[in-house]
Amino acid sequence: MIVLLMGPPGAGKGTQADEIVQEFGIPHISTGDMFRSAAAEGTDLGLKAKAIMETGKLVPDDVTIGIVKERLMRDDCIPGCLFDGFPRTIAQAEALDSMLKEMGRRIDCVLSFEVPDDVLVERLTGRLVCRKCGETFHIRHQPPQVDGICDDCGGELYIRDDDKEETARNRLSVYHAQTAPLLDYYQNSGVIAAIDAHCSIEEVAEKIMKALAGLQ
Repeated sequence: MIVLLMGPPGAGKGTQADEIVQEFGIPHISTGDMFRSAAAEGTDLGLKAKAIMETGKLVPDDVTIGIVKERLMRDDCIPGCLFDGFPRTIAQAEALDSMLKEMGRRIDCVLSFEVPDDVLVERLTGRLVCRKCGETFHIRHQPPQVDGICDDCGGELYIRDDDKEETARNRLSVYHAQTAPLLDYYQNSGVIAAIDAHCSIEEVAEKIMKALAGLQ
């Protein structure tokens, strides 16, 4: 099965992605991971993407789609995969559908995480990150044992600039503007599964498993 994960910053996609790939034995694929892997392997498209990224520009759709196709041809994708952060535009979605059709495959489900913006802002602005090991905590929901100190390595905890309220609200605004057309696109295809992610991790996982039941 091929599944797409869509949701705003702070919706809990990363946590649930780990559960999905473990439960179904499919790889978790993000564009960043694909670009880095292709560049490290020295493929023509990987080297082209690397050169573009080093200039600070966005990798064009034709290169991105080519790298996606290379990734899907690997044996670990035979049972399917979980896409995260791709596609981001209608053009990418159409190109992905066309490519999958050529391969005799299709998008089976788009998991759309839904959480009110005010809740997302509260989640994002309370997030703490360790400067040393990268472990995350939350001021209210998962506080460290000692204020400002990482439980795991003793490193300093801080709030990232992009998790401050003004920035968080702007990130959500951009997400909604970019994602609304994509949601409409997949809604018309009948593959959207709306997931109410304003609840516990366990409850969200249960809803996802119900949505994916029978797709294997």
